[in-house]
Amino acid sequence: MSFEERLTELGIELPDAPRPMASYVPAVRSGAQLWIAGQPPGPDWGGGQIGREYTIEQGAAAARAAGLNILAQVRQAAGSLDKVRQVIKVVGFVNVAPGMDQAHRVVNGCSDLMVEVFGEAGRHARSAVGTSTLPMNIPVEIEAVFELEA
Repeated sequence: MSFEERLTELGIELPDAPRPMASYVPAVRSGAQLWIAGQPPGPDWGGGQIGREYTIEQGAAAARAAGLNILAQVRQAAGSLDKVRQVIKVVGFVNVAPGMDQAHRVVNGCSDLMVEVFGEAGRHARSAVGTSTLPMNIPVEIEAVFELEA
């Protein structure tokens, strides 16, 4: 089963790929690698910190939403998710309240989505970083690197 078929089987509809909010491009291909710029969770998520305005579980849902935006960027840049050979790395930035040390659990929302869609090819190296703020006070921002077919 292709990755695009897997999305359909899972009942996942990707949003339109978000436009950049500043002076950058959303995706850059270098050889077989596709680098996706940090993605927000989308317009349904207001500003706020995990551990204050949002729970860890809500943060994981926001990370999943950011992951859907990542997949939308991959589809736009590569033409199809079926071009993905491997998710290489996910880097999650989590807007956390002071003392909240569970950024890794929040970023699981994105990591779990990658495995759900790509299976073993979705397993990746990862960093989860707690920050005191993010642009426009969004709760999470996640970037990723993919290996594509040549």
